[in-house]
Amino acid sequence: MGESSSTGTWRRAGFAGAAIGVLAAGAAAGVAVERLTVGRSVRQKARLALDATGPYGGLRGTSGRALADDGTVLYYEVDEVEADAAPARRRRLFGRKEPAPVTVVFSHGYCLTQDSWHFQRAALRGLVRTVHWDQRSHGRSGQGVSQSGPDAVPVTIDRLGRDLRSVLDVAAPEGPLVLVGHSMGGMTIMALAERYPEFVRDRVVGVAFVGTSAGKLGEVSYGLPIAGVNAVRRVLPGVLRALGSQAELVERGRRATADLFAGLIKKYSFASKDVDPAVARFAERMIESTPIDVVAAFYPAFAEHDKAAALPVFRELPVLALAGDHDLVTPSSHTEAIADLLPDAELVIVPDGGHLVMLEHPEAVTDRLADLLVRAGAVPGTVPVRPESRNG
Repeated sequence: MGESSSTGTWRRAGFAGAAIGVLAAGAAAGVAVERLTVGRSVRQKARLALDATGPYGGLRGTSGRALADDGTVLYYEVDEVEADAAPARRRRLFGRKEPAPVTVVFSHGYCLTQDSWHFQRAALRGLVRTVHWDQRSHGRSGQGVSQSGPDAVPVTIDRLGRDLRSVLDVAAPEGPLVLVGHSMGGMTIMALAERYPEFVRDRVVGVAFVGTSAGKLGEVSYGLPIAGVNAVRRVLPGVLRALGSQAELVERGRRATADLFAGLIKKYSFASKDVDPAVARFAERMIESTPIDVVAAFYPAFAEHDKAAALPVFRELPVLALAGDHDLVTPSSHTEAIADLLPDAELVIVPDGGHLVMLEHPEAVTDRLADLLVRAGAVPGTVPVRPESRNG
């Protein structure tokens, strides 16, 4: 008797799971050693302690909601310029003049939230107007309406570009804009430019692409053997769909294998060996909080992403292209390719940096963003890195 489609899907899921397990063995090895030496209850208590004491992700602003063109509710927060901000602090950052009325808009990456910009938000808070938003189905934003129900359609990077425009129309309806995007957030900015080039020319005065890509993500090896990656890549979309259809069961499994996933998250988020454990746990919490059905809905969009043709829209603007030199998710070569298409862009490759470079090396990223604001004419003078950029 022929194999049913559902049985076949789950069998492929089993094969892919085994393949992924083999490929991830190197990352998991360190976790296995830890499990032999540190009891599970001790690790759980350590996580709770880090969750309770870590100051990361606790910054909140004035909340608002925008409505995407398919009815999805998009959550954002605004940090306004403080009318009476400490004069010494303002002079130290911007000189004697006041900042220009610019809004800096931060877009986060896949399986993250607006809180991933914690250090940069802390550094700029009250000094320039900033907007932080959660992409659809992430953080406090609503589940994508187009991705729900019997007529559900896959999410696309183009859709995210339209979402960003919806947020900008409500949260920053006038004045100059500096757009900052990490990973999927950078792709979102590219999609905005492709669909609304005149809007970008009229409103945007600076752009920062952090650990992102303009395309060819299907060629990324994630630091693993090519043959294994290609095998997994062929079946992974179907596997994720199958897992997404059993979200409750899968979420229980994720909780049961939290130690293994913590090791994998650290491997693919950070490159340095001395990352603050509270920062690593903060990243882990954000990624863990993304439901498996959201992971499944977004994953196919990256293979289809190709926005190199949109980049010339930014050619006349100050641009920062920054990546960690050991980014396994969107390798620094992808950032170099962006800079090649934007010859006047400032290219920065951060040593010992992974995919979450803005959390791993916050001072380096904040410093370059401050320089971008100067080049964009948003603030006068030279902006030094501030000590509080790490402490929040």
